[in-house]
Amino acid sequence: MVRGHKYQMRMCFILSGIEQYIEGKRRCHFVGIGGVSMSPLAEILHGAGVVVSGSDMGDSNAVSRLRKLGIPVTVGHRAENVHGAGFVIRTAAARDDNVEIAAARETDIPVFERAEAWGYIMRGYENAICVAGVHGKTTTTAMMTQILLAAGRDPTVMIGGTFSAIGGTGYRIGAGDTIVLESCEYYNSFHNFFPTVAIILNIDADHLDFFKDLDEVKSSFRKFAALTPESGYIVCNGDDENTMSALAPLGRGLFAFGLGDSPLLRVRGVNVSYCGRTPSMDVLYDGVPYCRIKLSVPGLHNLKDALAAAAAAITLGLPAKSIEDGLSAFVGAGRRFEFKGCLGGADVYDDYAHHPSELSALIDMVLSLDYDRIILAFQPHTYTRTRALFADFVKELRRVDIVLLAEIYAAREPNDMSVSSADIAAAVPGAMHFATLGEISDEIHKIARDGDIILTVGAGDIFRVGETLV
Repeated sequence: MVRGHKYQMRMCFILSGIEQYIEGKRRCHFVGIGGVSMSPLAEILHGAGVVVSGSDMGDSNAVSRLRKLGIPVTVGHRAENVHGAGFVIRTAAARDDNVEIAAARETDIPVFERAEAWGYIMRGYENAICVAGVHGKTTTTAMMTQILLAAGRDPTVMIGGTFSAIGGTGYRIGAGDTIVLESCEYYNSFHNFFPTVAIILNIDADHLDFFKDLDEVKSSFRKFAALTPESGYIVCNGDDENTMSALAPLGRGLFAFGLGDSPLLRVRGVNVSYCGRTPSMDVLYDGVPYCRIKLSVPGLHNLKDALAAAAAAITLGLPAKSIEDGLSAFVGAGRRFEFKGCLGGADVYDDYAHHPSELSALIDMVLSLDYDRIILAFQPHTYTRTRALFADFVKELRRVDIVLLAEIYAAREPNDMSVSSADIAAAVPGAMHFATLGEISDEIHKIARDGDIILTVGAGDIFRVGETLV
C-alpha cells in the first residue's frame, strides 16, 4: 500500500538497511503471515515493491486482506512454500523445527525474526516510539496513536490488538515521520528495535518460561532502554520500583512520569479522580500545569497509561490540546475492558488480563463501578505462568463474588501435568472448574441476574464465552 511519493522515498531509505538481503532476490516469504504484527509487516514490504508470499496455519481476516492486496498465502506449512524465496521472515511462534524454517536453512535462504524486520523499518522514521512494559503496552500504544492522530502527525502504528481509531485493525500505515510500536520483552524481541523514545511502563516477573527470574527481566529492559540514543528519551514509570532500579545502572537522564511525589518525576499527575467511569487528572510538566486529562474508560491503571502517553507526547513537543483531545477520544483497545453487550440486566465485558497484576488492576476498577456482583470467567494462560504465579492468581480471584475457571490455555507450551485450572478452583472458595467454554456459558446463563457484571478474562479464547452470551 503506497501512500504517495513521500512514502515511496521513505521506503527506499528503510529498505537500504536490509538491501544486502534482498538485492537481486525475487521474493520474501513470511512464515506465520497472518500474525498480529506479521501481516502489517508484509503489507508494508509489499507496498514498497518487495514480492511477498506467506503461509499460516489457517484462514483469518488478516489473511483475506493480504490476498486482496495480491499477496499469495498458503494455508499450512510445507517445505515447498519457501522454494525460490530470497529471504524468510518468521513469527516468534515458528520454532526451528518448523518445516519451512528447516527447508530455508537447508537451502541457505536467510531467515530473520519478525522483530528484526520491524527494527529495520523503524530506522526510516525520525521518531520511533517503542512502548514497552509487562502490563499496559496495548492500551498505551493505542493512546499514543490517538494523540498523534489528534496532532495531525499521520503515524505508522503497530499495536498488539485491535483499535477502532485505526479501522478496527492492529496497525496503520501513515505518511508522517513518526512510528509507534508495541514492543514486547518476550525472547528479548525488543532488543532488535531502534527507539528514539522508549516508554517503559512497568517491570514484573513474567514470561518465566524464557526469563530465569525478575532480575533477568530487569536486565532485558535495561538493555532495551540503552538502545535509545542520547538525543532520545527514556520515558519511564517513576512510581514503579522495579523499573527505576532496573534503569539506575544506565547512569543517564530519565524522563520519569508518575502520580507520586518523587523529585525525579518530570511529568506528574495531580488532582487524580478515578472512581467511576470518567477518571481525570491534571498534568504538570516540570512543576508547571500542562494539560488536563479526562478519559472515557474507567480505572486508575488507564490513567497511569494515559500519563505515560502524555509524557511521551511532551518529549515530541506535541501541544497540550492534542494530548487532551486525543485522550478524551480514546474509547479503549480491543479486549481491554471491552463491552460486549448485555445478558438480560447484566453487563458483559471482556479483558485480556493474564497476569496477577493485570487481574488486580481490572478487579480494582470493576469494584469502583458499583455492580451488585462480579462474575469472573478466567482462563489461565500457559502452564509456566500459572505454576509460577499460582498463589498470586488465587489471591486476586478470591476478591470477586463468583469465579468460573476454564482449562489452561496452553499457547506455545506442552502440558507437563504439574498444574491445572482445577487446582486454582480448589484454592478459591466457591470457584467452579469447567472442561469446555460451552459449559461456562451455560453456567453463566443459569446464574446471571440484573445488576451483575460478567467478565471473560484471559489471553486465550475465553472471549468466545462473552460473544456466545450476547
